[in-house]
Amino acid sequence: MKLLLLTDDHDVLPALDLLPYTVQVSPRGDQAVTAKDVTAVLVDACAQLHQARTVCRALRGSGLDVPLIAVVRESGLAAVGSDWCVDDFILTTAGPAEVAARLSILVGRLRQESATGDSLLHVGDLTIDSHSYTTKLRGEALALTYKEFELLKFLAQHPGRVFSRDQLLREVWGYDYFGGTRTVDVHVRRLRAKLGPRCETMIGTVRQVGYKFVSPPAATRHNTPAILAESPESSWDQALATLR
Repeated sequence: MKLLLLTDDHDVLPALDLLPYTVQVSPRGDQAVTAKDVTAVLVDACAQLHQARTVCRALRGSGLDVPLIAVVRESGLAAVGSDWCVDDFILTTAGPAEVAARLSILVGRLRQESATGDSLLHVGDLTIDSHSYTTKLRGEALALTYKEFELLKFLAQHPGRVFSRDQLLREVWGYDYFGGTRTVDVHVRRLRAKLGPRCETMIGTVRQVGYKFVSPPAATRHNTPAILAESPESSWDQALATLR
């Protein structure tokens, strides 16, 4: 496996030194487009988060078709959203086993998606793009954070299936997450707010169990008024009748 690490700090991810990978190190963002023979591209996002986001978006926009990963510190994790267009992130403190597992899963998943052409998920007016990490509702992009995107995508991939909060924590946040199930509720509430009044019911609540993805609501039908205005002739006839 050959990796391209875009960084000004060669020691940004120490675990790479313990893995049997060929790692090409270059200044951030200037050679990824021409490096077509690499398996994955890692971008140093430990400092200057705005610049790192710009680099990631530019790489994805250039047609980069290999996994794009942001290397971040835990303190900067909240800044990484779906608008970064990365496939995943890795903490600088991640061990060799975690780095190897994440890379293996990403590479395998993208190869499978390329073979089956299922990177786009369409549900009603909602479109989820796993490659660009973008979500559009009726053609308008939704500003989702990384975990909001992952949660929405996971639920949409299993429509109708109910997941407990613990299951969602394991599937979306990972086994190494130590936060409480309250995190799931907070992300669901934010997702519903961003989906808006018409589509917030896509994420259904099953009391005392968890959450599920449901079909988007049908377009509101405008019923024809049951009482139509009377014609002038009928009103005049009624008026005459009262005088008789």
